Amino acid sequence: MKLYSHPLSGHSHRARLFLSLIGVDVDVVAVDLAAREHKSASFLALNPFGQLPVLEDGGVIISDSNAILVYLAKKYAPEGWLPEEPAAAAAVQRWLSVAAGEIAYGPCAARLVTLFGAKFDSEDVIARAHRILQLIDDRLVDREWIAANRPTIADVALYSYIARAPEGNVDRSGYRNVTAWLQRIEALPGFQPFQKSPVGIVEAA
Repeated sequence: MKLYSHPLSGHSHRARLFLSLIGVDVDVVAVDLAAREHKSASFLALNPFGQLPVLEDGGVIISDSNAILVYLAKKYAPEGWLPEEPAAAAAVQRWLSVAAGEIAYGPCAARLVTLFGAKFDSEDVIARAHRILQLIDDRLVDREWIAANRPTIADVALYSYIARAPEGNVDRSGYRNVTAWLQRIEALPGFQPFQKSPVGIVEAA
């Protein structure tokens, strides 16, 4: 199994984190974003969207971080990471959509501005980040995990960009429930940290 990845990509970290949590070994193939390897012909043959991460499992190629989480949960994970019961499965899907939507256009986008020089409006994306962090903080008032009574791939999908939100000048200090939830994820057996980024890094995305 191979995972095409970049160490500063939160989408890549989702996949690496889940693989580690479920104890599945993988060969990590570093893709050089600055050299635009993700837009090369060989990479586009794996993922025509030219995005990371990509999982290669034998003859199966899976792109998109959330799709990779679903694939791994279905094929390799212990029961519970992706519930089968309809309401619970729908709850997980709801938060996967948040990871692809509000998280991507909030804390992820804010971080892309500071790390990669992305041309987003900083004030707008930071405000979006705070809106979703408040919503998640409220969700976690009386529960430990975001979608179920145990960790699921929804927690994994949300973790990386929330954990590194301060790198995008998003202050997390006011969200006590979010902080406690991050600590619970970090205490899970097999947890793999998301690499902190060097100060002032700018790369081509």
